[in-house]
Amino acid sequence: MVRRNLNATMLTEDEGWLRHNIFYTQCAIKEKVCKVIIDSGSCENVVANYMVEKLKLPTMAHPHPYKLQWLKKKNEVKVTRRCCVQFFIGSKYQDEVSCDVIPIDACYLLIGRP
Repeated sequence: MVRRNLNATMLTEDEGWLRHNIFYTQCAIKEKVCKVIIDSGSCENVVANYMVEKLKLPTMAHPHPYKLQWLKKKNEVKVTRRCCVQFFIGSKYQDEVSCDVIPIDACYLLIGRP
């Protein structure tokens, strides 16, 4: 007699990063194609200051300025501006998000979970 056993493997602590999804795609902002990353592990929405300047998007003062620290302790970025970005993904999805303006080069728009 042969019996099939269902084995479900559990994630170890080292594999916890697998629970977060990062989705890389392109979007359109003011009829320009831009790189966007949708990160379910992040709670922040940020836009590259280069894109804000290039597309002349209107910015406003951040209501609660803060310092953002990336990989190293010495690399602090002060977030002082916000921008409302309207974007399109494909021909069916359209949205508008309020983003913090920071210098990033991985993409032009980084969207976290709501």
